[in-house]
Amino acid sequence: MTSSLLFNSTTIAYLASMLLFFIFLASRSRGVGTAGSILALVGLVLQTVAIGLRWKESYALGVGHVPLSNLYESVVFFSWTIVLFYFFLDLKYKHRVIGAFVMPFALLGMAWAQLGLNSGIEPLVPALQSNWLLYHVVTCFLGYAAFAVACGISVMFLIREGHERQTDISGKSIVATFPASRILDDLNYKAIMIGFPLLTLGIVTGAAWANYAWGTYWSWDPKETWSLIVWFIYAAFLHARITRGWFGRRAAWLSIIGFAATIFCYLGVNLLLSGLHSYGGGS
Repeated sequence: MTSSLLFNSTTIAYLASMLLFFIFLASRSRGVGTAGSILALVGLVLQTVAIGLRWKESYALGVGHVPLSNLYESVVFFSWTIVLFYFFLDLKYKHRVIGAFVMPFALLGMAWAQLGLNSGIEPLVPALQSNWLLYHVVTCFLGYAAFAVACGISVMFLIREGHERQTDISGKSIVATFPASRILDDLNYKAIMIGFPLLTLGIVTGAAWANYAWGTYWSWDPKETWSLIVWFIYAAFLHARITRGWFGRRAAWLSIIGFAATIFCYLGVNLLLSGLHSYGGGS
C-alpha cells in the first residue's frame, strides 16, 4: 500500500460523493444525500491515512519532513482541509446540500494534484527547515478552507436569492432544497468569522518563519503582499457587516471576490510571479 494509491482512491471517493450530492439536489432522496456524505467521509479518512503514509515514506527515503513542502503536497492538504471544514458545518448545522457546492473544490484540487503536479518526495530547501513551516501552512490552509466553503455557500445564496426575486420558489424546484437565503447569508458570515483569525495567525506565523529563514519579518515579497490584500478584503467584509449592515448579495459577492483573491495568493503568486515562495511553483 502506497500513499499514491490512497490519494487516487480519495479522488475517486470525492468524485462519487460530488455526483451523489448532485443527484441529491435533483431527487431530494435522503438516502442519496447520506450516501454522498458517507463517501466524502470515506475519502477524508483515506486521505488522512495517505498523508500520514506519505510522511512515513519521506523518512524511509531519508529526507524526513512533514508533507507540506511543495505544491503537490499543499494542494492535497488544501483539499483535505476543505472536506474537514465541510464536515464541521454539516455536523453543526445539518445542511447536507451544501456538499454539492463544496465537494467540487476538494475534487478539483485532488484531480489536479494527481494528474498535473510532480508528486516526488524531495529534500527540504534550507528555508523550509523549520517548525514554523507546520504552524504557518496549517493555519493558512484551515483559513483558506473556511473561505472556500464560504464561497460555495455564497454561490448558493446568489442562486436562491435570485430565484426568490423573480418568483415564488415551488416545492419541486431544485432551489427549494437550498437552505433559506437568510440561513445561507448567516453561514457565509460564520465561515469567514472562523477563517479570518486563522488567516491572521497564518500571516503572523509566516512573518516569524520569514525572520527565521531570511532575517526579516516582512519584505513585501509578492506572497506577503497578496496575503495582506486577502486579509484586507476579509477585514473589509467583517467591518462592513458589523458597522454598515452589509448583508445579502453584497456580502456574498465580497466573499466570492475574497476567495478569488485567496486562490491567486495561493496559486497565482506561486505559478506566475517570482519571489521567496518560488519553491512552491510545482516544478
